[in-house]
Amino acid sequence: MPHHSIAGGPSARARVISGLREAADYLDRHPGVPVSEHGWTLLSFPGRASDDAGHAAVDQVAAILGVTARDDTPGGGHYRAVKSFGPVTYEFVHVSTGYRAAYQAVMSYSGAVTPASLPDAA
Repeated sequence: MPHHSIAGGPSARARVISGLREAADYLDRHPGVPVSEHGWTLLSFPGRASDDAGHAAVDQVAAILGVTARDDTPGGGHYRAVKSFGPVTYEFVHVSTGYRAAYQAVMSYSGAVTPASLPDAA
């Protein structure tokens, strides 16, 4: 089974953390820039891992975060570890191979159907 890194390299990690701090500082210095009153979600993925490897990666991140992994796959969702920091949420998400296949099947029709133009809303 191939190994999938869940942490990224040290330089990638440092760039992301620096970017988050830069974004927070920018928003702090520019109060006119709107932010969502509902907060933001930061998403991270273990890549195109098999379901077993993806679940193991999510379980590992859940343990680091001190949360229990959520399995929303029976309802068509994903397997995820979620931790909130006020209105900012960090989610580490495995998208199942079945979900990816279903998405690819739907997207295979992309461009094959052209909707009729809508009437003007006059």
